[in-house]
Amino acid sequence: MQSLPVFLVLAGRPVILTGQGDATEAKRRLLERAGALIVGEEDQAAIAIVADGDEATVARLRARGVLVNATDRPDLCDFTLPAIVDRAPVLIAIGTGGASAGLAKALRQRIEAMLPQKLGALATALHDARAAIRARWPDAGARRRAIDAGLSQGGIIDLFTDNAVDAVPDWLSGQGDVAPSRFVPVRLLSGDPDDLSLRVARLLGEADRVYHMPNVPPAILDRARADAVRISAAVPPADPGDGLSLWLEMPR
Repeated sequence: MQSLPVFLVLAGRPVILTGQGDATEAKRRLLERAGALIVGEEDQAAIAIVADGDEATVARLRARGVLVNATDRPDLCDFTLPAIVDRAPVLIAIGTGGASAGLAKALRQRIEAMLPQKLGALATALHDARAAIRARWPDAGARRRAIDAGLSQGGIIDLFTDNAVDAVPDWLSGQGDVAPSRFVPVRLLSGDPDDLSLRVARLLGEADRVYHMPNVPPAILDRARADAVRISAAVPPADPGDGLSLWLEMPR
């Protein structure tokens, strides 16, 4: 990754905004949506948006240790602003590292069309049920697998169904039992992540641990769940452990 995606909590915090015109007003609206206190160049703040991309302004702010976004000047940016899909409290940020705002916009439009408007309500329902979820599945691994199963395609709280929010109580009451432990061998088609089938991509996103031959490339392993344990081995494990374990091998 060329940069680390983060979500900044700006409510009540100062953010410097400089420039004039439509681009500045667009950034102002974005910052106001995030609850930021918009201040000028001479004020104290940790981050700044230079909406006119002025190089001298960027230099002055950077000299003060301020992190700067310069509109349409990716070479001057300490951070970039993504295209945003807003299903509050769910936010999806799409960035291209400043390579193409048009591409980010096109991706946002595609994703906007896919995601249901009730996605935010489902997130809120799951947040409100956190205590009940912990009580139902005290073990962290079992809890994660139950959530994965419920939210999976065809699951009782599948986010693409109309009644996902209303189904949360049924899921908690007993229809969200954790799937039994599984060990799934996977013969990869190639070392190119684009060749992963939807099934294999989903398994990688859900796996507790990923056993793999040493020649499986990092680009494939990077598609696994961030918290999944990666274990390089010459042969499949005799005892893969609880939850979902995968064995990845390259084509012969």
